[in-house]
Amino acid sequence: MTQVAETRRRRGILASGGFAHFIHDGFTDCLFVLLPLWATGFGLSHAQVGFLKMCMSGSLAASQVPAGFLAERFGERVVLATGTVLAGCGFLLLALADGFTSLAVILLITGTGCAVQHPLASSVISTAYGDGRRRAALGMYNFAGDLGKVVVPFSVAAIVGIYGWQTGTFIYGAVGVAAAVVIYFVLRRFGAGEQPVRNQHHDENQSVAGWGIRHRRGFAVLSGIGVIDSSARLAFMTFLPFLLMEKGLDVTGVGFALALIFSGGAAGKLICGLAAERIGILRTVIITELATGGLILTVIAADLTVAMATLPLLGIALNGTSSVLYGTVGDFVDPERQARAFGIFYTLGVGAGALAPLGYGAISDVWGVSTALTVLASTVFLTLPLCLALRPILRAA
Repeated sequence: MTQVAETRRRRGILASGGFAHFIHDGFTDCLFVLLPLWATGFGLSHAQVGFLKMCMSGSLAASQVPAGFLAERFGERVVLATGTVLAGCGFLLLALADGFTSLAVILLITGTGCAVQHPLASSVISTAYGDGRRRAALGMYNFAGDLGKVVVPFSVAAIVGIYGWQTGTFIYGAVGVAAAVVIYFVLRRFGAGEQPVRNQHHDENQSVAGWGIRHRRGFAVLSGIGVIDSSARLAFMTFLPFLLMEKGLDVTGVGFALALIFSGGAAGKLICGLAAERIGILRTVIITELATGGLILTVIAADLTVAMATLPLLGIALNGTSSVLYGTVGDFVDPERQARAFGIFYTLGVGAGALAPLGYGAISDVWGVSTALTVLASTVFLTLPLCLALRPILRAA
């Protein structure tokens, strides 16, 4: 294959993976628009609303490793397309939901379908780019997901405002099913995500207990950084509105503040992925984590005007680390086990991110939101010794 053809192939795979990320992040983040409407329409308590969110997040987290196993049997392409169809059908079924129980069951189905995207799309992109600009490619892939977080909920909200939530979920469900077809055929055209051909002469000793982790300590340290980073990011986003409202911001202003930090986050994943290619993985992670902790403390201490001005920069740092971490998973994993390893990595991050707000919420209830976020900022700095521990491991890998 010529270099031009290989470049075209890589870009096609990246575009398909990015499109999948856009669609799937739209599925998950539409929930923030729909939950208040369901609470009003079906008379749900806040506890029931929280349970519905847990149904989606829990099934998504629990299904990522199984998605990796299925990909090893059938190929990433088939499993990714099938999961996207399942998520789309879930949204189609939401239009028929008539109460709490049906919503919970359908969200379990939808979350299971959404679980395939992160590990499998990351895997096909990582495999396509190999050691060449993999982190930059995954940064672009994550940028596409952040666009989905902004564009899809806004679009669905506009439809819901005119035609109702049933029509909004049905239309986006149909979009998801159509997207699955596009993803499948684009990946097939470029020969990505094929069903693996088992090599009888493969040295089983190269994998660790069948997980394909070539360097267990390196993967563990990298996962530790990911757990801390994901916990801090999701907990901070949960309690940022409360902090800003204490500073005098109204509900409309909180929406604008979230738009500022999400916009910075979208740029951060792209910028930091490119930065890792130029200045190195560890330098990029250290810079982003120092910036994250420092800027969170700035937002806590500053007045409202300065805090708002800080949010786009904080968004870059807060979301940027993840692109670098995702791109480094492949350094510690056998190529035949990338989908499985990405499933483990994402499961740890999603699980930690789901639990962290509970702990910081308890701190906030007792000592206040500022204290809780100060503790959160302090935990971010725990990634620094882990980065130092990762340095010799990366050199050896």
